[in-house]
Amino acid sequence: MTDTLVKSGTLEESEELVKSKAPEIVTFGCRLNVFEGEVMRGAAKEAGLEGVVIFNTCAVTAEATRQARQAIRRMARENPGTQIIVTGCAAQIAPETFAEMPEVARVVGNQEKLKAETWARAIPEGRNAQGALVEVDDIMTRASVDASMVEGLEGRTRAFVQVQNGCDHRCTVCIIPYGRGPSASVPQGSVVTQVRRLVQNGFKEVVLTGIDINSYGPDLPGSPRLGRLVEQILTHVPELERLRFGTLDPAAIDDKLFDLLASHPRVMPNAHFSMQAGHDMILKRMKRRHLRGQAIDLCKALKKARPEMMFGADFIAGFPTETEEMFEETLQLVDEADLTFLHVFPYSVREGTPAAKMPQVSGNAIRARAARLRAKGEAALARHLGSQVGTRQRVLVERPDFGHTDQYTRIRLEGGALSGAVSEVLITGHDGRALIGEAQPLTEARRPL
Repeated sequence: MTDTLVKSGTLEESEELVKSKAPEIVTFGCRLNVFEGEVMRGAAKEAGLEGVVIFNTCAVTAEATRQARQAIRRMARENPGTQIIVTGCAAQIAPETFAEMPEVARVVGNQEKLKAETWARAIPEGRNAQGALVEVDDIMTRASVDASMVEGLEGRTRAFVQVQNGCDHRCTVCIIPYGRGPSASVPQGSVVTQVRRLVQNGFKEVVLTGIDINSYGPDLPGSPRLGRLVEQILTHVPELERLRFGTLDPAAIDDKLFDLLASHPRVMPNAHFSMQAGHDMILKRMKRRHLRGQAIDLCKALKKARPEMMFGADFIAGFPTETEEMFEETLQLVDEADLTFLHVFPYSVREGTPAAKMPQVSGNAIRARAARLRAKGEAALARHLGSQVGTRQRVLVERPDFGHTDQYTRIRLEGGALSGAVSEVLITGHDGRALIGEAQPLTEARRPL
């Protein structure tokens, strides 16, 4: 599965930018899409595009594609005459779906969206007889990934850096490899240069992201693993205060990466894993590369080496053929692996995937299991939040009233704090979803490494 889902920007924010004539990106999906959105924003500005809205879509579920189509219609309805361009994984996999929409002027593939010349070409006036202009090549022929550079990420205090793109695995539930193509890595030197540039521009925290970041390196000289890349970043960008990762594959944590997660003070004590299920038969039917016991052993080993380590995980509830007994093992896994932050996705049929042809679980059972798994996660989070009251935590302030701790726990800040700063916060309570705290000035003795 691709990196953890996020949604960047609201339609209201986009509509304000449309009025100001600046090109705007509306991003759905993963952190890699967010990074690529900044690349497109820069290219569109350089090309002089005005009043254009670029929808950067996601295809991880059918619902994600539906939401993108709905947002496009709303944008066009509330901003008549706006030039709308659609790109991203949903556009790559099914360009005709968007080309047929009367609101869309242009459909751009995932390879084409990162090329400056794509945005330098004039946008067509109106539509031809076949609909929107479609510029989507066969992404399965892509052999490398462009080392695109950005100066920052608009509206963010945490920077995402692309280290890899594509996926060579074929999980039976996932359509993303057909939207992203084969796995390809960004050279180590380019990643280090990008991180250094972002740190020089004021970012204190960087998240390494991609479609399958644990597949980093075999296509590069010397075949470096992800752990080696992280070591290079920490060595050559000593000013970087905080480093995190996108979603990690529990089957592919190399020894150096494990050691850095377990001990390095600038690698944050938090890991988010693509676990998906807690029963071995379901994992095999998903064509995941790990088994239940391996995921538990990994979390226990990291927790033993670094007790403050916190874990999150992605899960799919109601995968085809899943029984109640199988699902119970997923519930139990939350406790056995000491998971705190759960992202739960009710299984939905994704045409074109092997799982779509398997015997399906009823919709009622899927919804009920997703609700139970979310409740399990909420209980685990509440226990963690309660354990933090009265402690002092380092927090990256993302807004004057909001941030995340080193362990990636959400925190609501009372009294305000400086956005972009790393502050010490006294935890005074929690509301069941986030900590509540008051920012304290950092003394020199407590200043982050």
